[in-house]
Amino acid sequence: MPRMPVVFVSHGSPMTALQEDDYAEALRSAGRRLPRPRAIVVVSAHWESGPPLRVTGAARPDLVYDFSGFPDELHRLTYPAPGEPDLARRIASRLSARVDEGRGLDHGVWVPLRRLFPAADLPVVAVSIGRRTPPAEHLATGEALGFLREEGVLLVGSGGVVHNLGRVDFEDASAPVDGWAREFDDWVRARLERGEVDRLREYRHQAPHADRAVPTSEHFDPLLVTVGAGGGGRVVDLYAGFRHANLSMRSFWIE
Repeated sequence: MPRMPVVFVSHGSPMTALQEDDYAEALRSAGRRLPRPRAIVVVSAHWESGPPLRVTGAARPDLVYDFSGFPDELHRLTYPAPGEPDLARRIASRLSARVDEGRGLDHGVWVPLRRLFPAADLPVVAVSIGRRTPPAEHLATGEALGFLREEGVLLVGSGGVVHNLGRVDFEDASAPVDGWAREFDDWVRARLERGEVDRLREYRHQAPHADRAVPTSEHFDPLLVTVGAGGGGRVVDLYAGFRHANLSMRSFWIE
């Protein structure tokens, strides 16, 4: 079985589950291009916990519709992927985490997976991100999950490079991109391209407009987990662009 890449997806609004655009097609294309995994592990911005971290352990995980104010159609979407309790227990052991058999898959998991792997026929396990955890620990979590790559398991970080809902233009998805958001997004892409993990770890102090782009870290943290698991591999762009003036949809994988 080939060594799997690791993927980071900016999942954007829950509406990306319904909208047909270039982002949706980019994720579909990536799902066809990636080696077919035997299972998928997703680290989602929408599940903060700890310490300790938590791992979904249900054999048939439910979906969590963790949003409001959106069309009812979103609440009717399904993604009936199985879980894999044995894999969940092994991950929990590696991370000194706790298996949570009652936790379902939040929209940071099932929304991008519906595009990447629409058949929902691959086992899915979700892993939480550490609450109020420094960047170095997220990188270390990624390193600890690197063993999955050798076992045909695809690790996906699901969050967002620029995510500040206080500055989003909710009325116009195609609004002109704010300069501060583009500068931060470009800075992150350059650091990824050059393998400058130390600078990514210090993004709060080194990146332009970091406080505006990442007012709270939960959407950026899965990127750091992805980088930690990536082991300095080559970065392949999956999608680059913005919605609603400053919501970055940048997505990529690391070979």
